[in-house]
Amino acid sequence: MRKSKLYLPLLSGVLCWLAWPPLPFAPLLLLALVPMFYFADHALRSPNPGKTVLVGAMLGFATWNTLSLYWIYFVASGVGAFVGVAVVLVPILFGTFLMTLPFFLYHKTRKYAGSTVALIAFCAYWISAEYLHHSWDFAFPWLTLGNGFAQFPWLIQWYEYTGVFGGTLWILAVNMLAYRALSGFLARNREPGKGTQRVLLLKRCLPLALTALVPIGVSLVIYATYVEKGSPVHLVVVQPNLDPYGEKYNGVSEKEQLLRLVTLSDSLAHPNTEYFVWPETAIGTEQPLVENRIYDEYSIQVIQGFLEQYRNGNVITGASSMRLYDSQATPTARKFRDAGQYYDFYNTALQVENNGRVQLYHKNKLVPGVEQFPYQQYLGFLGSLMMDMGGTSGTLGHEDEQTVFYSQSGIGVVPAICYESVFGGFVADFVRHGAQLICIVTNDGWWGNTAGYKQHASYARLRAIENRRSIARSANTGISMLIDQRGNVMAQTEWWVPSAVAGELKLNAETTFYTRHGDYLARIATGITLLSLVGLLILSVARNAGKQTA
Repeated sequence: MRKSKLYLPLLSGVLCWLAWPPLPFAPLLLLALVPMFYFADHALRSPNPGKTVLVGAMLGFATWNTLSLYWIYFVASGVGAFVGVAVVLVPILFGTFLMTLPFFLYHKTRKYAGSTVALIAFCAYWISAEYLHHSWDFAFPWLTLGNGFAQFPWLIQWYEYTGVFGGTLWILAVNMLAYRALSGFLARNREPGKGTQRVLLLKRCLPLALTALVPIGVSLVIYATYVEKGSPVHLVVVQPNLDPYGEKYNGVSEKEQLLRLVTLSDSLAHPNTEYFVWPETAIGTEQPLVENRIYDEYSIQVIQGFLEQYRNGNVITGASSMRLYDSQATPTARKFRDAGQYYDFYNTALQVENNGRVQLYHKNKLVPGVEQFPYQQYLGFLGSLMMDMGGTSGTLGHEDEQTVFYSQSGIGVVPAICYESVFGGFVADFVRHGAQLICIVTNDGWWGNTAGYKQHASYARLRAIENRRSIARSANTGISMLIDQRGNVMAQTEWWVPSAVAGELKLNAETTFYTRHGDYLARIATGITLLSLVGLLILSVARNAGKQTA
């Protein structure tokens, strides 16, 4: 096979990038993998087809990952040279690998079971790989195919039944049918019997059109007829806009930061405002809050004083916090050098009520490399090289349970912290625990004015559709917004501007099919993948045994 054919997977990588947020060309995803399938066809003519498929797929998917995730470099620049290289390369390398593997398995399956079976199995392989990237210690599901339509909520309203993995399945199915239809068209022009080929082409184009258009039509109907459910609640979402590389941790005192947060909150508040949402690590910047004496902390007292004028007021805010122990109570606890006590650092969300109560939730989904050391039990000897965004070293503590914040009026809120909002099944688990509203607290300023913060903001819209929950999203820098139950942005801030937005969101208590059943499509795909791999192994052994007998 000529090397020039490598342009095919390269084209797929570029098309996937052009289709990805914030670029407005998401429909390209429905055709983006067609060149990759053609490359797999041409690879059969090479001396080593398996190796050729591997090289081509790695080239194409490395292109997509690099072009879409280039902004990770800006995070890496703040954590030291060695860790910085790892922070940049690990997501791109693992993302590339987990996209390449399904194509390689598709090639192997086609060899033993034929093209049709291989294409069906390929869907399971791909979704299983995406599911793994949601679940393991190196989890980074940023480029899950179903995320690609996040800026077009009117096209994917059926995510309330399937979640983003349904979107992945749809995109893969349309690509495969487009590939088969195009194959039929090219065969018609190369071979005799054009009448027969015309019928074959029609048979292939009709399923393609139905698969591409029916979900869109269903979505448009749902979008046009959906009526938001629940009673309204008034919120103020604050964006203080403190540079995380400078003033947030070094240049502006915590008192000044609190003053900015309170002033922005007051500027749009009503007497009946129930929620003020502040961003990730909004408090505890000079010294982490000590949870053992949380009510004595200055920032908590300031917040409670602020809330005295709001009868039903609650502040949901991110915080850097720590908990003290007399012994090593958790695997992540570290010992003070000059004392007998141990401590854990946390990336925390708090709900502070005007009646004096404080509720806490510790971030569960930690960012690999900057908040947790992946597989620390095996690689712990490298732990000294790790550094989290706030300047502390080592793995942060985390919370295994998903805590819903309940206000004195009975409202349940999901306190999703930053990266957690990318995990659809994780947020759905929260909602199943009784949450009627989703609040996302984040700090997207680490990435600079790049595609990163725009992608992260757009993914929040998917969580609204999947669960039919309104969302209040507060970013220290980035995009703060209010999102309705259809995934529409009702109000949002601008980049790098101290600001606040206010409005009413509906509190829905009903659960969607997806909320109740979670990532069931991914679990089914994983089961099919395991069975397919066992089948491949059996067929391979049987074929080799047959060759030896012959």
